[in-house]
Amino acid sequence: MLKKVLIANRGEIAVRIIRACRELGISTVAVYSEADKNALHTRLADEAVCIGPAKSNKSYLNIKNILQAACGTGSDSIHPGFGFLSENANFAKMCEESNIKFIGPSYQVIDLMGNKSNAKELMKNAKVPVVPGSEGSIRDFNEATQIANKIGYPIMIKAAAGGGGKGIRLVHSEEELKEAYEIVKQEALVSFNDDEIYIEKFIENPRHVEIQVLADEYGNGIHLGERDCSVQRRNQKVLEESPSTVLDEKLRKKMGEAAINAVKASHYSSAGTIEFLVDKHKNFYFMEMNTRIQVEHPVTEWVTGVDIVKEQLRIASGEKLSYSQKDIMVSGHSIECRINAENPENNFMPCPGSINDLHLPGGNGVRIDTAVYTGYKIPPVYDSMIAKIIVHAENREAAISKMKVALEECVIDGIDTNIDFLYQILENENFISGNFDTSFIKKEFGI
Repeated sequence: MLKKVLIANRGEIAVRIIRACRELGISTVAVYSEADKNALHTRLADEAVCIGPAKSNKSYLNIKNILQAACGTGSDSIHPGFGFLSENANFAKMCEESNIKFIGPSYQVIDLMGNKSNAKELMKNAKVPVVPGSEGSIRDFNEATQIANKIGYPIMIKAAAGGGGKGIRLVHSEEELKEAYEIVKQEALVSFNDDEIYIEKFIENPRHVEIQVLADEYGNGIHLGERDCSVQRRNQKVLEESPSTVLDEKLRKKMGEAAINAVKASHYSSAGTIEFLVDKHKNFYFMEMNTRIQVEHPVTEWVTGVDIVKEQLRIASGEKLSYSQKDIMVSGHSIECRINAENPENNFMPCPGSINDLHLPGGNGVRIDTAVYTGYKIPPVYDSMIAKIIVHAENREAAISKMKVALEECVIDGIDTNIDFLYQILENENFISGNFDTSFIKKEFGI
């Protein structure tokens, strides 16, 4: 087993990892920026090291400072969490060169799957359904025009190294193509330092369904069922649930098998997620692979009973998977709501500030993942998500009811949050009936 893990992250995911390590008897090291001096993860870890100023590029994205902290504290491993450096192949490679275990897949796999066009080609060869589009990256605008005309509008232009909803444009006609092409190229260069782009057919009104996978270095791989992440705002997930209302057992089996094929084709080891689009005819298509733990992993933990972070730690320690596929049984229904410090009435503007009073819900089947506390000052320089409420009940109707009660009980005074907006989603008739897709928020709320 690993002896000392440095968590190269902050907020609720850092707290989540620290707790899992403590349960396994692993020492922990927190890193923090100057803005996070009093953050909860610095208090829970066995050691804490400041790695720079508030801005991410000076701290949580500063590979040199993080590796120095790991070496200086005698850490034998680094868990990147999600975001920041979690899918940075260069960081994983530098960890390996420093004889520090990167808790995730190899840098070669991160590099392979991080390029969306290359990943798509790999999936095609592995017989995993993919969205029609370009064969690899687009060389120039003329090629973009030819491919768009071949597969037919509407199309999506995407950054090959993209993620998080950045570097992506929907194009409805040839007249829109030139401007969108230039915009995505520029966004890709600015956001990912890589201006490679590719084109896909736009799947209209899809469901966004992802399959959680676990794989060890001995070639064993399993999936833990699906999560439905279709409730999104501008390509950013708002609410997730498991299981999905759109899948029947036949489709669930096919998508699970496709996910395992993706794992084997990429020689994957660790926790990861295969993301699919499911169209109105229940055809599914590979979208991308996330080579890290996901924000929404708790809903899978609720319905399967598997601690995904602990499994990551065991895999990184060289152990075989604790489970086989026949051990995985989905029980009940789970929903996760992301609580953000933002103002839905003001175009969801982030609202940093001090939390004057805090009461988080509890009770049977309610889980809270957070790093905030009364008196905590939310910095203005990081993501606005401050907590996740996750519920579990015997069925979807009961889970929706439980989540509504949890949101009603939640008090976060001193800042604006999206709690009321989340409640409106849960009361929406189309959401309740399962009649929704990735355009749900735009259709129902006009935003």
